[in-house]
Amino acid sequence: MDDELEPLKQGLNTAEMERWNIGDLEAYKARLQAEIERIDSAIAGKSSVQSMAENLFKS
Repeated sequence: MDDELEPLKQGLNTAEMERWNIGDLEAYKARLQAEIERIDSAIAGKSSVQSMAENLFKS
C-alpha cells in the first residue's frame, strides 16, 4: 500500500511550479481537487461500511 502512495508523497518541487503559467497551475489545481473529491468519496464509503460492521457486532 505504501508503494502506491510513494509517487504522491514525493510531490513537486515548488521551484518547478514557479516556471508554470497560470493555465497550467489552474489545470493542476483542478486535477488535485478532483482527486480530493475521489478520496473523500472513498473515505465516505469505507466509513459507511465500518459503521454497518460496528452496528452488526453491537447487537
